[in-house]
Amino acid sequence: MRRLRRCKILATLGPASADKATIAALHDAGADLFRINMSHADHDGMRERIAMIREIEQESGRPIGILVDLQGPKLRIGTFHDGAVMLKKGAEFTLDADPTPGDIHRVHLPHPEILSALEPGHVVLIDDGKVRLHIVEATPQSARALVDVAGRISNRKGVSLPNTEIPLSAMTPKDRSDLEAGLNAGVDWVAISFVQRAEDVAEVKKIARGRALVMAKIEKPQAISRLAEIIELSDALMVARGDLGVEMPLEKVPGLQKRITRMTRRAGKPVVVATQMLESMIQSPVPTRAEVSDVATAVFEGADAVMLSAESAAGQYPVEAVATMNRIAEEVETDSVYRAVISAQRAAAPEPSGADAIAVAARDMAETLDLKAVCAWTASGSTAFRIARERPKPPILALTPNRDTARRLALVWGVHAIVTKDASDIDDMARRASKFSNREGFSEAGDRIIIVAGVPFGTPGATNMIRIGFCGAES
Repeated sequence: MRRLRRCKILATLGPASADKATIAALHDAGADLFRINMSHADHDGMRERIAMIREIEQESGRPIGILVDLQGPKLRIGTFHDGAVMLKKGAEFTLDADPTPGDIHRVHLPHPEILSALEPGHVVLIDDGKVRLHIVEATPQSARALVDVAGRISNRKGVSLPNTEIPLSAMTPKDRSDLEAGLNAGVDWVAISFVQRAEDVAEVKKIARGRALVMAKIEKPQAISRLAEIIELSDALMVARGDLGVEMPLEKVPGLQKRITRMTRRAGKPVVVATQMLESMIQSPVPTRAEVSDVATAVFEGADAVMLSAESAAGQYPVEAVATMNRIAEEVETDSVYRAVISAQRAAAPEPSGADAIAVAARDMAETLDLKAVCAWTASGSTAFRIARERPKPPILALTPNRDTARRLALVWGVHAIVTKDASDIDDMARRASKFSNREGFSEAGDRIIIVAGVPFGTPGATNMIRIGFCGAES
C-alpha cells in the first residue's frame, strides 16, 4: 500500500471509530497512524484499539504507528451553590482556597499551586476563554480579580493561565499510569500535553527509556518562549492550535504555526499540525473552503503530518474526513509551486556531522540526476529522519530490521518504511534496495536509485556511505 503523498495523516480514534472495520477503512482511506486520546480512553479500551490496529497492520502488510496522547494536568474551578453564575463586565470576582460552593462573588480554585503563582496583572481564562478576568490582588489563599469579558460559568469549568508559570509537572499520576500502560502495550509515540519547559519532556523520556518516542504538544505561551530547548529534547512536536488559540490571541496562531513548523523541520524532527482542520466534517460530508485551505497550508509548509481529532473520533463522517484530507495533500504536492515552497524552507547548511552531510548530498544527487528513490538502510530510524529533513523530491524508502522503527517512521514526511533483515554486505544492500524499490512501485528495471547506509551494518547512528545503484529486472 503505497501512498501517493509525502505528508502523513494522523487520525484520532473514538466512539465513531471504535470497531476494527472502521479503523481498517480509515487506514485504507489514508490514515498512516492513529491517536488514542487518554482524556477519553481507559486502559482496557486503549489495549483493545491497539490490538485491532496490529491485526490491521498484519493484514495490510504495512507498518502502522500508534500515538498515545496523555491528558496532562486539567485545571478546573470548583462548584457553585446554584450550579452556575453570570459574571458582569467590571465586577469583582475572587478565586480562593475555600472549598465551599461559590456564588456571584467567589469560587473555589482547588489548585494551591496556582494561587501561589498568580500575581497582579495576570490573566485568568475560564471555559476556553469565554470568560476573562485579570488579577488585581493575590495571596496564597485568594486572588481578587476584575471581569474583562463577561459570561456564564458553571461547575468545574476549565481554567487557563496564559501569563502564569505554574510550578506543576506536565505529568499527573493519571498520566504516569497511562504512560506505563501505553508503553507496555507497545505504542510508538507518546504525546505530552501542556508542556511548559524542556524538563517536562525530560521527565517523560526518562520513564519511556526509548520504548517509545516523545512528542511535545505546543499549546502554552510558556512553551513558545522556550521553543528551542523543547525542540532539542523532544523527538517530535505538535502544533496544538486549540489550546494555543485559547491562551494566546487567535491572530498570532497562524504565524506561530509557521514558526514552530520551520524550527522543528530544521532540527530534523517531525512536526504535526493539529486541531479543527476539517471541523465542519464532524456533521457535514464535505468541508468548508477555508478548511481545505487550512489543510493545504500545512502541507505547503512541509508539515510531517496533519491530524484529525473529533472528525475521525466522534464525527458522522470519519472515513470521508480522512479521504478528504488525503485528496487535499495529494493535490497540493502535485501543484507547480509546491517544490519551490518546500525548497525555500531548507536550512542554509547541514548540521556539522558526517551523517547530516551525507543526507544533504543524497538529496542533491537524487534531484540532480533525477533518481527514482532515496533508499535508506536504518536500524534506529535516524538516517531516515535526516533525509526527511531535507525534503528530497524522490520518495524515501526506509529499510529496517526493526518493526518498532518502521512504525515510528509512519509519522515522518515522505518515508515509506519496510521491515526486512539487515544487509549482509554492500552488494546485498544494493541488490535488495533495488528489489524493494521495484516491488513497491518506486522504480522499474533500468532506473537509478540512491542508497544511504552505515557500515558496519546494524550500527545505529553510523550513516557513512552513499551509493548510486541501477535497478535490475527482479521484482
